[in-house]
Amino acid sequence: MFVDSHCHLDKLDLTEFDGQFSQVLRNAEAAQVERMLCIGVTLEDFPQMRELTRNYPQINISCGAHPLYVAKNPYASEQLREYASLPDVVAIGETGLDYYYDKESKAIQQRSFAEHIDLAVELDKPLIIHTRDAREDTLSMLREGQAQKCGGVLHCFTESLAMAEAAIADLGFYISISGIASFRNADELRSVIEAIPLTQLLIETDSPWLAPVPHRGKQNQPAYVADVARCVAEVKGISVEAVAEQTTANFYQLFQRAR
Repeated sequence: MFVDSHCHLDKLDLTEFDGQFSQVLRNAEAAQVERMLCIGVTLEDFPQMRELTRNYPQINISCGAHPLYVAKNPYASEQLREYASLPDVVAIGETGLDYYYDKESKAIQQRSFAEHIDLAVELDKPLIIHTRDAREDTLSMLREGQAQKCGGVLHCFTESLAMAEAAIADLGFYISISGIASFRNADELRSVIEAIPLTQLLIETDSPWLAPVPHRGKQNQPAYVADVARCVAEVKGISVEAVAEQTTANFYQLFQRAR
C-alpha cells in the first residue's frame, strides 16, 4: 500500500527493536509498507548499507555523497562511478546543496553535485536531491546538467512553492513529503502540499530522523510513512488510500529499476 521513498535503515538504533533489523521490517509490513528505498550518504558507509539490506527484496538502495559530508568525507570519483553502476543501485544520491548548515563548503558541494548529475544522466538513474537555502543554485545546476533526462526528486521538501513548481515544470521532478508536514509550525509546507498535484508527490520518513506526529520525539522508522500519508490526505481533503495509490505509482514511475 505505502512506499517509504527515502529512509536510512543503516542509521537506525536497533536497541528498541531488540537488536533485530528484521523487526523494523515486520513493523513496516504491519503498517502496509510494501517497499523502502534506503539512501546512501557516504561512499565509506555504502558497502555496509548494501550488505545490511541485500537479502530483503522489499528494500532498494541508492548511492551518493550527501552535501554536508563531502568536505569532511572526500571521495574518489572512480569509487562513486563503481558503486553507482551496480545493478542493484536504483538511484544516485543523496546529493545536492546545503548552504544553511555549511555555506563554507559551497564550492566543494557544487563540484560534487555536478559530478552526481552528470553520472545520473549517463547511467540513466534518477537523482535524489537534498536542498536547503540553495534554491537558485540547485535549480540552475540541475537545468545546466540536463537532469530532466534522468529525472529525480527533491526529498524532504521544505522550500517554496515556486521552487517546487519550477522543479516540476522545468525538470519533471517529484516532490517528496516527510513527517515535517505534520509539525505544528509547518503551515507554509502544508500550503505547498495543497497546491502541488498528487501526481508529482512522493512520501518518505527520512528515518531515523523527523518522526511525524504522533511519534515526535521518537526514533523514526519506515512504518511511520503511513502517518505522513495521512497528513497529506488531510491537507488535500482526500482518502489515505488515494494518497497511497498515487504516491506508490509515482515511486515506480520514477524509480523504474526498483521493481
